[in-house]
Parts: sequence; C-alpha cells; structure tokens
Amino acid sequence: MAVSVVLLTTALVIVVALLAAAGAGKLARMDGATYPAALTRAATAFATVITLAAAVTTTLTAILS
Repeated sequence: MAVSVVLLTTALVIVVALLAAAGAGKLARMDGATYPAALTRAATAFATVITLAAAVTTTLTAILS
C-alpha cells in the first residue's frame, strides 16, 4: 500500500511540474522570448517545482518521524 502511495504521489508531482513548465514556456513565448529562452524558463520552472516538492517531503519526513 505504501509503495503505491509513493508512486502515485511521485507521478502527481511530475505531472504538476510538467504543467508548470509548459505554462512557463508558453507565457515566455507569448511575451516574445525566443525558443531557447522559453525552453530555459520552462526548464527552470520544472526544476523549481521538483526542488520544492523535495524540500516539502524532507521537512514533512523530519516533522513526522
């Protein structure tokens, strides 16, 4: 049961990160950025969401243990 919860949570975080990256890339292109600049912004948004999820997980693990 615990493994399935971890896998589903991981999948949800990745989907949210991909959606945030797609949104950031689209907004950058609408703002007139070049494709490489928009891709950089999208990658930064993706990495930020993954980093935030890792930080929250670490904090919750420390608090709940």
